[in-house]
Amino acid sequence: MQEELFTSGRNIPNIDPSLEIWHWPISVYLFLGGLAAGLLFFAALITVLKKDKEYPTAVKFASIVSPIALTLGLLALFYDLTHKIYFWRLYTTVRMESPMSWGAWVLLIITPISFLWVLSYYTELFPKFKLKFEFLNTLETFLQKNRMNMAYILLPLSIVLGVYTGILLSAFNARPLWNNAILGPLFLTSGLSTGAATIILLANTAKERHLFSKIDLGLIILELGLIIHMLMGMYAGSEVQLEAMQLLVNGEFTMMFFGFVVILGLLVPAIMEFLELRGFKIPVAVPALLILLGGLIFRFVMVEAGQITRYLY
Repeated sequence: MQEELFTSGRNIPNIDPSLEIWHWPISVYLFLGGLAAGLLFFAALITVLKKDKEYPTAVKFASIVSPIALTLGLLALFYDLTHKIYFWRLYTTVRMESPMSWGAWVLLIITPISFLWVLSYYTELFPKFKLKFEFLNTLETFLQKNRMNMAYILLPLSIVLGVYTGILLSAFNARPLWNNAILGPLFLTSGLSTGAATIILLANTAKERHLFSKIDLGLIILELGLIIHMLMGMYAGSEVQLEAMQLLVNGEFTMMFFGFVVILGLLVPAIMEFLELRGFKIPVAVPALLILLGGLIFRFVMVEAGQITRYLY
């Protein structure tokens, strides 16, 4: 890929233009945000459908991961900030056209709700550890009565959070690999798939594993279709988009993208889940862990590869 180098008499970090300013914390944040979105979506959906007694892992046990993932993701995002003491300015300036602006507000709302959701199941999750303070018992009772209302709130918020992790990249028009409208649905689908994989990993009943294996298989097929759509869109695009696509199909990120994301992270788990649904004895932890690993590597590939592609004016 042809590069243009600009030299001047100064090189001030974070002020002068730089090709790569996002590092591993952003990839981790995007992965954990998508994972939390997927888990909260399924927890809310099962509750709205009044199937929470049939699928307890989705609504109770797996949902414990959601606030942990959001907290760790936000810590990674905070760690990556250059001027950490000014993070609060995201909440003093509301710009609806900025993905970062409304993404920050969605995180501000959905993170405490994820903690409240887990607290509503505290007695069932931790029967040996009683709440010591009376106001927490009162709060738990209140949350149990309003669990359905929280589910209705979480459904749209989790979808927005999942889409936001992709739109956050696609908003950068100067990066041809990211300048793609398919990233939002692609990251949402990937987040839902990692959420379903986590539920499969933690499920105690064959019925719940069977259901989410079906869901995950459908999501993998959809994700593969979206990846093909993304690549074909770049193939039919401008010269810089063709060059950006070469990083994934015939460049330094090809092994990571096709080897670890497409093959090990999608195709192999899909085959294993299909065989498991057909009655073959497959260790359920293997496809679930491969999906989680593939989802994480996918974020790393998109963030790292996207930063070294740019339009030349």
